[in-house]
Amino acid sequence: MQKELEELAKERKIEQKSKPTQSFSSPTSAVSLEETRILSEYIDQQNLFKIISQEKSLRKPLTLKKFFKMKRNQEVVISSVIEKDVTVKTEGKVAAIGRDFVMVTNLQNRIWIPYIAIESATIPFGFPTYSNPHQHHIYDNQLQQKLMLKFGETVAKKEELVRQFFEETLRTNLHSWREMWVEVKTAEKIFFGKITESTKDELILQLFKKNIKIPFNDIRYVSTVGLFPLWKKILKLMFDSSNK
Repeated sequence: MQKELEELAKERKIEQKSKPTQSFSSPTSAVSLEETRILSEYIDQQNLFKIISQEKSLRKPLTLKKFFKMKRNQEVVISSVIEKDVTVKTEGKVAAIGRDFVMVTNLQNRIWIPYIAIESATIPFGFPTYSNPHQHHIYDNQLQQKLMLKFGETVAKKEELVRQFFEETLRTNLHSWREMWVEVKTAEKIFFGKITESTKDELILQLFKKNIKIPFNDIRYVSTVGLFPLWKKILKLMFDSSNK
């Protein structure tokens, strides 16, 4: 009887060892969660101010990036300069924050604005400075555990998580929107066409089987085009070309 009990105990130990144990990492701080969050935000802000005080060239992109991350999925007003001495105001919800651009959305369009074109950014008058969590919360009861144990696999499956954890460039983000009809503004001209490719230095649009190459350094504003405005623009271009 004693031998049978010992053998049974050994079998249970072997079974327990063979089963992978999924557990969370140890606490990141000795204080409460709310204190840890406040302290982390304070440290991030202090680090930001130290960096921009030493590197003046990083002041604008890092400050804008931090502001937009604080306003993710919230309404913002962006003042950007496209032509010389001409300021354009864009209002929309922050959808993606990249390394060198921000993407906002409204009821009609999706808009990309490079940081180099932004003059200022703020929130609309009368809007609260906090977000509504139910508007953008990713409902997954096991998300925290999945991120800890299978980070790469979990993030790759959700576009929202990719945008949150990885800072894309304007080039890579626009490349993911191939076949989308857009209007691109530079300081000198306005281009219209379908995104076909995004190379290292240029955004390539196609219109009537003709390729239009736009250097990324010249881009000041990119906006999607709705179905009705799309046909309106195409008909206008066809009419103009027939009269030449």
